[in-house]
Amino acid sequence: MPLINRIEFATKLEQRLLFLSKQAYLFVRNLSKDVANREYADQFLRSVSSVGANYIEANESESRKDFFHRIKICRKETKEALYWLDLIIFANPSLKQNSDFIEKELNEMLKLFSSILKSNN
Repeated sequence: MPLINRIEFATKLEQRLLFLSKQAYLFVRNLSKDVANREYADQFLRSVSSVGANYIEANESESRKDFFHRIKICRKETKEALYWLDLIIFANPSLKQNSDFIEKELNEMLKLFSSILKSNN
């Protein structure tokens, strides 16, 4: 992929991940404030926002090795976000429909990061 296309792709993905983090924040604002929801929401928001932050770090990496290490962290944090989202939906089944966009995006990110990592082999 030419450099200009890689930069454009990276910029668009950074924006998409920022939007995903914002949507996750709006989603958890609808949760009741019980103990479980507070814990799940906190962990969920940390992992979702970590995906975008680590992707930015990957794009600013100083070596190929560091880039792939950061992408691996992105994949790990994406999996963790899906885990916490699953627990939130378990505790709040009425919000399942509201979580569909976030779940779909996280699953797409998981596939994308896995594909990037496979290209390193």
